[in-house]
Amino acid sequence: MNKAVHMNQAAGLHNLFSAAPTPLEEVDVFHQAASLRPIVPRTRITRTIAVAGGKGGVGKTTVAVNLAMAMAMAGRDVMLLDADMGVANVDVQLGLNTMRHVGHLLEGQCTLQDLIIPAQHGLKVIPGGSGIRRLAKMGNGEHAAVIRAFDDLIQPPEFLVVDTAAGVADNVAMFAAASDDVLIVVCDELASLTDAYALIKILAHDFGVRRFHIVANMVRQAGDAKKLYEKLARVCGRFLDVALDYMGMLPYDEWLRQAIRRQGAVVDLWPSSRAAMGFKQLACAVDTWGKPAYPDLGRIAFFSGQSVPAAGW
Repeated sequence: MNKAVHMNQAAGLHNLFSAAPTPLEEVDVFHQAASLRPIVPRTRITRTIAVAGGKGGVGKTTVAVNLAMAMAMAGRDVMLLDADMGVANVDVQLGLNTMRHVGHLLEGQCTLQDLIIPAQHGLKVIPGGSGIRRLAKMGNGEHAAVIRAFDDLIQPPEFLVVDTAAGVADNVAMFAAASDDVLIVVCDELASLTDAYALIKILAHDFGVRRFHIVANMVRQAGDAKKLYEKLARVCGRFLDVALDYMGMLPYDEWLRQAIRRQGAVVDLWPSSRAAMGFKQLACAVDTWGKPAYPDLGRIAFFSGQSVPAAGW
């Protein structure tokens, strides 16, 4: 999405969360969306959860890391993909040493299997690469090639958690639309709600995603979390044909900040903390989400036909 379109949309979205919201003009973000269709049906193997937030700074990566770790600690076979290409930091949050990144995969120097790094409790991590300009400027075809690579894993995981980039750009929507479930992280800021709405709108209008799980992060009271959800649900209910599921709150907790400094997951370092309990409850809630919208189709193959070779790293 170019800067001018985003600024125009942001101005309109600001009004949506006031006492008297007004409808937005339709924005055609992805001209190629009509051509993006599942190519080859396959048996459901992995359930993919995209963690997105629209706005940066909502704690999206921390949520993805701790959700994946909590599920792994519960005995699930979980893989965590850092899809925030170019500014990836999942490996940093978990204190992992990385020798390769997604750029090596796209260049043909390694397979996706070669990128997998073992973390605590059996969690498997695929790093996105940080501080690499070429990765930060990946095109849609290159993002699609990463998505497509998961179809070739020798031993697909039970769950794949995808930490998407911040914003509402093409690459965020591609990874979210290729997943079975989309978990939207919001915090108590107007920009967080407006960007979350913008992302939901794009995914609904251009990619046919109709169900979203909402979690309120860094809140102090359950009532505050519920109010955040209700604001977003009210606007979505008025303008979009989508279903929102309230996943509760992830409380503000100093132990979480300490865990980030220690380069670990709070669910692992301080499992009895308020933050850890919140992530564990979220992990348990995954089992209540029911069947994916496309149970007979691996949504990770959604963009298979759009993949192109990458060059010039």
